[in-house]
Amino acid sequence: MTKTIELGLKNNWKQFSLLVLINAFVGGMVGLERSILPQLADVDFGIAAKTAILSFIVVFGFTKAITNYFTGALANKIGRKNLLVIGWVFALPIPFILIHASNWNWIIFANVLLGINQGLTWSSTVVMKIDLVGDKNRGLAMGINESAGYLAVGVVTFLTGWLASEYGLRPYPFYMGFGFAGLGLLLSWLFVKDTMHHVVKETKTSNVQKLENIFWETSWKNPNLGSISQAGLVNNLNDGMVWGLFPILLVSKGFGLDKIAVIVAVYPIVWGAGQLFTGKMADYLNKKSMLFWGMFLQGLTLLLMVFAQTYFHYIFLSVLLGLGTAIVYPTFLAGMADYTHPQQRAASIGVFRLWRDSGYAFGAILTGIIADTFGILPSVVVIAILTIISSFIILVRMTNPLKKFGTST
Repeated sequence: MTKTIELGLKNNWKQFSLLVLINAFVGGMVGLERSILPQLADVDFGIAAKTAILSFIVVFGFTKAITNYFTGALANKIGRKNLLVIGWVFALPIPFILIHASNWNWIIFANVLLGINQGLTWSSTVVMKIDLVGDKNRGLAMGINESAGYLAVGVVTFLTGWLASEYGLRPYPFYMGFGFAGLGLLLSWLFVKDTMHHVVKETKTSNVQKLENIFWETSWKNPNLGSISQAGLVNNLNDGMVWGLFPILLVSKGFGLDKIAVIVAVYPIVWGAGQLFTGKMADYLNKKSMLFWGMFLQGLTLLLMVFAQTYFHYIFLSVLLGLGTAIVYPTFLAGMADYTHPQQRAASIGVFRLWRDSGYAFGAILTGIIADTFGILPSVVVIAILTIISSFIILVRMTNPLKKFGTST
């Protein structure tokens, strides 16, 4: 059977396209919450403290991070498709809970389920797409994958914000979740095929050395993988802040829900659409340079947000932040795939995504404490500085950015 298996985007376009569609539904599940959950905490549950409001992101981040790790560790044993299907089962109750939650603990529980859903489904689709395309178009594949997911985040963020401004915070904004979860489960169960045979085929021709300790080398010891992992964590550290505090900051500036929905949605839409181009760039350009400049642009943009006042200012800075994130996001995953052996790829990506998505939780905790103590703008400054530091870690540590780590020169 393995003799009939072919690698490449063109040879596997049907399965690849199906996984892109499924990943759009994955992103849509996150978009349900993106613009309105902080307001829901205040209006429906009377929660004012920033640390309490951001608790849903803390729970989401840690749950998703841990699930990412186990998804990578179990991918070869249980199978990518099975993990994908299981992930969608966890999504089914989420919109019902968000609609009917009588206290904030139910929102927290919904975000535990969302973290499991995102960790299983997004990680599975990422690894399966990398398996399908081989090493030639990994950047393009990751660009398309992340573009679909984050465009969906942006579009659904806008739609839920608009629905909330027109019809109230509940229940209408969350109805879309039933469709995302139901379609995602059915398509994954009935039509997705596992990609383990593609891994077997690629293993025969790969000359990438195996890692001695996948967790430690991916986390820090390997200069390429460690640089990517720390940058992934800091990237989601600032994204967690934008997710949780940005809507609150905009309310304090006097913007209504309709304008907040647009501003908050622009960032993931640019992030998503931009990856269609930056993903392909990652196949040809210096990954180290792309990661440095993308992280530096994010940090600089966050610093400029301290001085923003008008609607145009925030729209413009949201575009810049989206561009910076678009530059690094597919490059993270393409780099991880380049520098790991095919048989260790799922586990190594799982470790990377453990650190990357724990950034959501660390960002929510750190910015919540700073915001409650000193105000929202000081928390923005701290995260901006950390993001700029991360860019210079990439500049100093990364080596051999254009060849696979461990191959001969």
